Formats: sequence, C-alpha cells, structure tokens
Amino acid sequence: MLVLLPPSEGKAPSGRGTALKLESLSLPGLTEARRAVLDELAELCAGDEEKAREVLGLSEGLRGEIAKNTQLRSAGARPAGEIYTGVLYDALDLASLDTAAKRRAGRSLLVFSGLWGAVRVTDRIPSYRCSMGVRLPGLGALGAHWRTPMAAALPAAAGDGLVLDLRSSAYAGAWKPKGEVAGRTATVRVLHAPTRKVVSHFNKATKGRIVRSLLAAGAAPADPAELVETLRDLGYEVEVQAPARAGTAWALDVLVNEVH
Repeated sequence: MLVLLPPSEGKAPSGRGTALKLESLSLPGLTEARRAVLDELAELCAGDEEKAREVLGLSEGLRGEIAKNTQLRSAGARPAGEIYTGVLYDALDLASLDTAAKRRAGRSLLVFSGLWGAVRVTDRIPSYRCSMGVRLPGLGALGAHWRTPMAAALPAAAGDGLVLDLRSSAYAGAWKPKGEVAGRTATVRVLHAPTRKVVSHFNKATKGRIVRSLLAAGAAPADPAELVETLRDLGYEVEVQAPARAGTAWALDVLVNEVH
C-alpha cells in the first residue's frame, strides 16, 4: 500500500544534526528536479526579500519564513515525519506509533512537496517554506515542473498494490495515477454526515486518523474494494463509488457525525 499525503504549511524547526544530503532522499529519479527547485528557491530568498515574499505568497507576518530558505543546504535535517506538523500530522501522531507501525509508515507514506516533489517520512529534510502553488521566476509553476519527473518515478513507487490518495487538489495535480495504477487508486473525502459537507479542519484530522488506524492495525488491503471493507472493520462509515470505466480511481466518502 502506498499512501499519498499533502505536506503541512506549518513545519517544525530544522534539526541540529547533519545537513541535507539531496542524493540520499527516496525516489532518486527526482534528484535533478529537486536540485533545480532548491537552487532557485535559495537564490530567490537570498536576494530581494520583498520579491521572495510575493513569489512565495507570504503575508507580512510570515516574512521570517524567507530566511529559512536561505539555509536549506546548511541547516540540520530531520525525518520528514518530524518536520511536517499541522492538523493531519497531529492526528496521525507518528511518534506515538509502536515500532512495527513506524516501520510500516516508513514504507508506505509518501508526502508531496513543492520543494522536494515527494519524500518518505523517514527522509531527512530541513524546515522550508515553498508550496506547490508557487510559480518561481525561472522554473515557472511548480505543479507543472514536477509532472514529468513524477510521471517517470511514481509508478514504480506505487508497485502493484493499493494507492490511497489523500492529497489536496494542489498536490494531486503534480501526479495523477493513470491506467492500471489508477484502477487500484482510491481517493477519499470526509463528509459531515448530517450536512454532507466537507469541513476543512475535520477533513484533515480524519484523514490523519484513518492513516493511523491502518498503520496501527497492520492492515494491508490489496485494492480499493478491500480498503472499503478494512475501513468499515475499523469502525468508519464508508460510501463507495466504483469507477465507471477502466483506468479511473475509486471515490470513497467517509461519513462522520461529530466535527472536532
């Protein structure tokens, strides 16, 4: 099973240990594309601060985020699972999983990123600020920048098992499973059952809990149909829309009564 996650806007501080080793990150086919973004982002943030703030879409209160991008090659790196914070990652709470579940997380979770393309939670990265919606002056829109290298690297990462896609739309655009891979991909919405509406905060928290439940249970559904049954066994209320045609993903709605 491969689980595709969005990153978080908020991130923990960089560590004090060894600096980034770009070539050591998972999915080595993305290395050159990562280097291109890293180089331009660092140069942008080391130059005109106001221009960098505009390009990165940062409010005045987040101006300090620019400085961390100038230190990406020298700052201490930490596992990505410790860098990403926020609602989804708080609910997932990787640190409190038992050893076996942490190993499963290292094998199955893939976090998408405007800077790195995609990393595993065990990959060591520094804290940074660069969303997939950024358009760099030289490289252009990052979503488009990542499509070609992702199309080459991600099918192999997906292997022949289930792909559980929990990404937000901005990150989903960087790689869209196609063909046979799409047929074993499941996307998930979380709906407030009484209103049938998506609630952003609750959507993220529930997705984090779903991933945690699967990891803690040692669940390994082989395809979307098995995923539906597994989630129901774990206590989730799930409605499913199977693909109308070959080569398209399954759509799952997880219904929750309490918004918290």
